[in-house]
Amino acid sequence: MKLGIVGLPNVGKSTLFNAITKAGAEAANYPFCTIEPNVGVVTVPDERVTNLSRIYNSKKTIYTTIEFSDIAGLVKGASRGEGLGNKFLGHIREVEAIVHVVRCFDDDNVVHVDGRVDPINDIETINMELIIADMEVLERRIQKTEKVAKADKSANAELAVLRKVYDGLADGNVARKLDLDEKEASFVKTLDLLTFKPVIYAANVSEDDAAAGDNEYVAQVREYAAQEGSEVVVICAKIEAELAELDDEERAMFLEDMGIEEAGLDKLIKSSYALLNLISFLTTGEDETRAWTIRRGTLAPQAAGKIHTDFEKGFIRAETIAYDKLMECEGKLSAAKEHGWLRSEGKEYEVKDGDVVHFLFNV
Repeated sequence: MKLGIVGLPNVGKSTLFNAITKAGAEAANYPFCTIEPNVGVVTVPDERVTNLSRIYNSKKTIYTTIEFSDIAGLVKGASRGEGLGNKFLGHIREVEAIVHVVRCFDDDNVVHVDGRVDPINDIETINMELIIADMEVLERRIQKTEKVAKADKSANAELAVLRKVYDGLADGNVARKLDLDEKEASFVKTLDLLTFKPVIYAANVSEDDAAAGDNEYVAQVREYAAQEGSEVVVICAKIEAELAELDDEERAMFLEDMGIEEAGLDKLIKSSYALLNLISFLTTGEDETRAWTIRRGTLAPQAAGKIHTDFEKGFIRAETIAYDKLMECEGKLSAAKEHGWLRSEGKEYEVKDGDVVHFLFNV
């Protein structure tokens, strides 16, 4: 899973990136300190993997990961080359979802690029640049499709969708907010439009507001996000930076002392999985315990294919048990069988989150 972190300069993007990836991207109180998109891979914490590895004394323990790209601060006019320009819009096309960091704190010591804190204006500034960039893509696609349609009338259906989306963008709407049926949405997804990508708004609050997880600015962001079906995660980049320097025990104590139930990274990961409709299934044994990320609704043969293409081609069946049930049996499959909790599933089985699976296949 690849996520791109975007936002106006000085909203806390690079501070957040540093905290969640410990990759050391330069963070400074001036625009464009991030000249190339920094990339960091984050291990997704999963106590299920930890527990299974301990029970089976696995030689390897492999957690699933998320790749974060810190994309340089965009400004008004980026689509026309202002700031760092179109170069960085291209980086956004490479990610599956966007984490849009929005400043939701007051601090006279941190310069705001527009001179005032206004989260909705900040969001709309970036959205407008992405909309303009998408319109340019659609203009070229429409011209090409119009030529094709002169010789092939079947292209008119595609042309109608292109024009519908273009008109929606021209009215100032992001593509993900447009009223599209399933077939139209499926086609639009292939266009790789920036404003069609799912978004998590990361509302960056002060340390004082971190425990409450809310303030007037955050309320505005929640209302805005609800209108387009996007997720909102409240984080404090400063606190996340401090947490990044602590071990697990110190981290837990720090959060408790601050009155914070869950770290920002953990909330961001959960929202990312929910937004992209992802789940994890598990494999375990003496050699390796591992989490595998798949789309919700993935059938057993395709899940097996995540491990190796031969598993999908030669799929016979999947022996599976829910993680919670296996834990009730202290990891003993013999006890799970006695309870009837270890199941044999065929090609039509949809793998569930937390399934512990052993695939049988022909070579």
